[in-house]
Amino acid sequence: MNLEPEKREIIINAALEEFAQKGYKNASTNEIVKKANISKGLLFHYFSNKKKLFLFLYDYSKDVFLNEFYNKMNYDETDIIKRWRQIVLLKMELIQKYPVLYDFILASAVEDSKEIKQELENQMKNVLEDSYKRLFNNIDTSRFKAGMDIKRVLEIIFWVAQGFSNRELDHIKSDPAYRSHIDVNALVEEFELYLDLLKDTFYQ
Repeated sequence: MNLEPEKREIIINAALEEFAQKGYKNASTNEIVKKANISKGLLFHYFSNKKKLFLFLYDYSKDVFLNEFYNKMNYDETDIIKRWRQIVLLKMELIQKYPVLYDFILASAVEDSKEIKQELENQMKNVLEDSYKRLFNNIDTSRFKAGMDIKRVLEIIFWVAQGFSNRELDHIKSDPAYRSHIDVNALVEEFELYLDLLKDTFYQ
């Protein structure tokens, strides 16, 4: 991170593209240095091996994406359904702003290399727990129907959203080419239908 910004971005983007397109196992550091127009010795001066490079990129991607995401969230919106709409629309905005970075995050989510799988799973679990705490604080539960078990209702809404994301990840796992054909706008419209069903089910 002490490199001049332009050179740093060239190296990071070259590595993000290589890992996103080929996965951890098949990604080539030779291709990365070729795209970045640097020597292999320089790359390994900063990252002693391929694993450390990948995990650095994961931390970098996560920090860039989540920091902007959390900073743009309107936490004054206390309606859980409206907050979910905000989450999805903001996520779509960031996907369009950082396409290479998001491709890498998606590829990481379905990465199955034993060398890094456990570390990725631990990080993803921590991100999920932290996101739940941040995004579902200060919810106005007065909108729910009388007699509802609030804790379970909130969990169901969260599980629906998480299940929707997991469905897309399963598609990517079974067909890696699916990622390049994802229609983000169509997914947002579909997710809106689920939110409307949840609202009809649980709201007064």
